[in-house]
Amino acid sequence: MSFESKKVIVIGGAGFIGSWIIDKMALHETEKIVVVDNFFSGRMENLINAKRKVGEKLKIYKKDAADYDVLKGILAREANIDVVFNLAVKPLFVSFTDPAGVFYTSAKIASNLLEIQRRDMFKTLVHFSSSEVYGSAKYVPMDENHPLRPTTPYGAGKAAADHLVMSYYESYGNDISIIRPFNNFGPRQNEKTFVAVVPTTILKTLNGEPPVIFGDGKQTRDFIYVEDTAEAAIKVYETKATRGKILNIGRSVETSINELVAMIMKTTGCKSHIIYDKPRAGDVRRHCADTSLAKRLINFIPKTSLEQGLKKTVTWYTNKCSGRK
Repeated sequence: MSFESKKVIVIGGAGFIGSWIIDKMALHETEKIVVVDNFFSGRMENLINAKRKVGEKLKIYKKDAADYDVLKGILAREANIDVVFNLAVKPLFVSFTDPAGVFYTSAKIASNLLEIQRRDMFKTLVHFSSSEVYGSAKYVPMDENHPLRPTTPYGAGKAAADHLVMSYYESYGNDISIIRPFNNFGPRQNEKTFVAVVPTTILKTLNGEPPVIFGDGKQTRDFIYVEDTAEAAIKVYETKATRGKILNIGRSVETSINELVAMIMKTTGCKSHIIYDKPRAGDVRRHCADTSLAKRLINFIPKTSLEQGLKKTVTWYTNKCSGRK
């Protein structure tokens, strides 16, 4: 199965990971790529590369996929969609100001898509989960059977959506695959609002400001470069053996926040001291992915090391800050 002559919809396609997936699809002979995004955290500038490559093949709806009638109308209007990638979500950090909104957004959009798919309005759903559904690791590396014990409404909403997706697969035979990525980083990650550790640390160090670490910095994550995740998403759709499965996507390397910040400081040449602040509520202590299933089903092997990815990301933010693209 390939993307040649296929019609694709990416929910949340103007976002960080979504726009990278669209860039990858633009390399294939797709018939049409449709973006549905309410631009809560997505940006039109993230789609510039894709527009240059595919021109009128790219169509953008500034709409909210949480509205069932709106989403159903788009699917009816576009007609004969082959695959929908669902990446729509309110960012994790919004959990602390709008917990109910974050939870229901994930669950509602998944529900909308599954019901529309059940009515044969599109063929395949590739649904994006998150390592946040696991909570802090009970064991490492964490496989797909690790207990789901989310520590934030964001993680709880993702877990609820995952359960719903799998229930439709079991009950109605919906053609679905679930991708469960660990901590993505790279160019286009939001650096203005709802900021994650990599972009905020890069920008602070580029500006000569001391980076901030919440807690003792010994908490770990499995960081993966966004382009590797986008390539994995393409392979998941292309591989029938992934249907009805959940696949962890990470590098299977455990990195502490202290190590990460030190690497960023070395890359940016920052000599400042680190400020340690109080721990954040709901922050998981330890993460590291077991990606054995992804290796077996889609031959998933990340191409980009953390060091290489950070260099690319620092270069991108440096150029962005200086007005170069």
